[in-house]
Amino acid sequence: MPANAPAKSPPEERLVNLVVALMATDQGLTKDTILSSVAGYREQSESGASKDALEKMFERDKESLRGLGVPIETIGDWADPDDLREARYRVPTAEYALPEDIEFTPAELALLNLAGGVWSESSMSDDARSGLRKIRALGIPIDEPIIGYSPRISLREPSFPDLQRAIEQSRVVRFPYLKPGEAAPRTRRVQPLALVEYEARWHVFGIDLDVQADRTFLLSRIVGPVATTRETFDAGLREGAGERALRGLDEVAARSTSLLEVNPGTEAALRLARRARPAEQGIRVPYVDIHIFADELASYGPEVRVVEPAALRDQVIERLAAARDVNGASA
Repeated sequence: MPANAPAKSPPEERLVNLVVALMATDQGLTKDTILSSVAGYREQSESGASKDALEKMFERDKESLRGLGVPIETIGDWADPDDLREARYRVPTAEYALPEDIEFTPAELALLNLAGGVWSESSMSDDARSGLRKIRALGIPIDEPIIGYSPRISLREPSFPDLQRAIEQSRVVRFPYLKPGEAAPRTRRVQPLALVEYEARWHVFGIDLDVQADRTFLLSRIVGPVATTRETFDAGLREGAGERALRGLDEVAARSTSLLEVNPGTEAALRLARRARPAEQGIRVPYVDIHIFADELASYGPEVRVVEPAALRDQVIERLAAARDVNGASA
């Protein structure tokens, strides 16, 4: 590649860096400041890209962000607001302020504080931080703290990107899959048709070629690399696959319900209530996988008790006993 070739930067990363910069100051940033300081534009400028090309990129990015619902405000000259030759741009943080009449319960505030703890300036990319330092060096005040846009916790499993790519390319995949109770994983050959999230867990839905039938696989049970083969399949098979997968998971959950007693006001009550219905003795909660559900219930400790089914109760007790033994607690 020639030495003066513009550095490549993923468009989505450039857009995030632009939003970070535009939210970081109340007085707004001029186009020249953005093109010379914000990562994604800065590299292009330093590599010799023309100002006209950079300005067109910035205009496209502005429209893309507005199309996504990000309010970008254009501020003209104070004396003549219609004079946009030295216009400044910003994302008004007031657009994200909550109405004053909204109130939260103590439990809701606890969850909001927990969620806020997941986000921090350390989640911002190095390029975004570098751009903010350059903007600050120009004498433009930057609000602190700047909060990044990528949480440190990811809900996606390592196999997610490979499966997503295989779906887009209509390619057959192979992966080792370990089911509970099996001593070793088995290799599955699958035509992947859709990735779906259900009960906060990712699943891949597709056609298992070894049995020639639809199957749904939990990504957390894929215990090795996903191998994408050269074998392709009809892309038309993907049509409606996500809806079929979710219907199938709903049907499984409807056949497997639990009766739970949950301490009110606890984390367990808040999380389980979203998918529960009231019962005479506690709440009834459907579930897809007894092992995964037992893991969740055990994580709540004494906040939840399983009334039925007995098999689920035994699974939860087994996990709690194991945790007790690992920690050396007395019975």
